[in-house]
Amino acid sequence: MIKKYQSTVSLLLFVAPAFICYLVFLLIPTFGGMYYSLTDWNGLNRTYSFVGLSNFVEALRDDRYFTDSIWFTLKYVLFMVVLQNVFALLFAVFIESRKKLKTFFRTIFFMPNMISVIISAFMWTFVFSQVLPQLAVKTGLTFLDQSWIGDPKFSFFSILAVSLWNGVGYMMIIYMAGLQGVPEQVKEAAMIDGATPLQTFFKVTLPMITHAITICLFMTLNSAFKVFEVVYGLTGGGPGRSTQVMALNIYEEAFSNNFRYGYASAKAIILFLMVLIITVIQVSVLKKREVEA
Repeated sequence: MIKKYQSTVSLLLFVAPAFICYLVFLLIPTFGGMYYSLTDWNGLNRTYSFVGLSNFVEALRDDRYFTDSIWFTLKYVLFMVVLQNVFALLFAVFIESRKKLKTFFRTIFFMPNMISVIISAFMWTFVFSQVLPQLAVKTGLTFLDQSWIGDPKFSFFSILAVSLWNGVGYMMIIYMAGLQGVPEQVKEAAMIDGATPLQTFFKVTLPMITHAITICLFMTLNSAFKVFEVVYGLTGGGPGRSTQVMALNIYEEAFSNNFRYGYASAKAIILFLMVLIITVIQVSVLKKREVEA
């Protein structure tokens, strides 16, 4: 009995530092944000008034910039989730099919993920504004000489390209782990039964890596909804507010322009609820697919 008690105490002591950090830096700010979303606090004054749900009503009904950022974020999420997972899976299949230079390709494709997102954004700003125009002059490829981050027609695709460049490698590693867990005997049996390589992939391999697909979709959905650094570093939400995502709108509302911390907290709760609802639906649907597979 004493040994069991000592074991429990020692386990709690090991967990305590991580739990304290989780409590101080996540749980308390989360519940604090929920409370302040019902107030008109500006983040500076000691006094504030309780306004109820008026912040939420204003954000969804009257704030055109916020509703525009919601639609832009949803468009970004749709493109990002599909393209990031497709490219990551294709790269994983390509690398796993290589008999030679597998380590080389894995390193090359994963390397961008080792660079900070904000550093990547500043680096690609230089590429879009300086390198591509010069390359267009030297090579005669005039289509490269565009205002990639200053024109609303191209800025979205520039953000998307940098996000993919920076994030595909991590998802690729997860898909590679899933592919390595597919028994070779199963694929060989399918080939003996007359299945083509394409049929083997879609009928055998893909259903057996559903768990990896679930994880990657969950992670890409969350990161895409919370995108901030790449937009902040690449376009700053411009030109105008044409590329402003929800996280950037919330940041500017709380700290940059208006100092309406309570109002920004309400917007953050709306973002949280959107991510929660969509993620729960996504995970529950794919979990059923895993069971069927």
